[in-house]
Amino acid sequence: MGSRDCEGKRATPIDPYRFTSPPLLVVLSGPSGVGKDTLLKCLKARGFDFAFVVTMTTRPRREDEIDGVDYIFVTKSQFADMMEADELLEHSLVYGDYKGIPKQQVRDAIASGKDVIMRIDVQGAAKIRQIVPQAVTIFVAPESEEELIRRLSARKTETPESLKLRIATAREEMKRAHEFDFIVINRANQQEQAVEQIVAIITAEHCRTNRAPITL
Repeated sequence: MGSRDCEGKRATPIDPYRFTSPPLLVVLSGPSGVGKDTLLKCLKARGFDFAFVVTMTTRPRREDEIDGVDYIFVTKSQFADMMEADELLEHSLVYGDYKGIPKQQVRDAIASGKDVIMRIDVQGAAKIRQIVPQAVTIFVAPESEEELIRRLSARKTETPESLKLRIATAREEMKRAHEFDFIVINRANQQEQAVEQIVAIITAEHCRTNRAPITL
């Protein structure tokens, strides 16, 4: 029989000699332009083995983006078909275009036995927390609002009106940082420090007892 803790609740017995941790579902989120993609590339460069869930979007592909790698680019009609067939884990309207996570892609990633990482917007992260409460959520932030504006402006991919909207949205998203389990500051030219923190978070979460497997 299991022992009871100080509150009288029955604790699940654990054999520390055979302790294993199930794969994690890690949500990496934060405002646009904060450097989430760069951090993921740094994780891969370090040899960190994980399954990456690619977000589906209706926005146009940028010149440096690869379909199926950076995003899955679809038409709004195709996205609507996915919604009607209930094939999306979550979806949001972001800057006039839709973004969503295909359910089957998540199931396949979990079945791989690897940790699963999602890079999604703050709206999507809130929905994932409701659907998968055991997900590990990490909010990536810049060191200052000035730096965030500088990064968004330096991308030169937006019209002045669109840039203004992204900055205003980013300010609102920063106010939701407290909703996440962890906050990682991605300082300019110090990405390696942020990567170290993300790895430390994942390592610590794997040491957590009584972690339930991800089910969808």
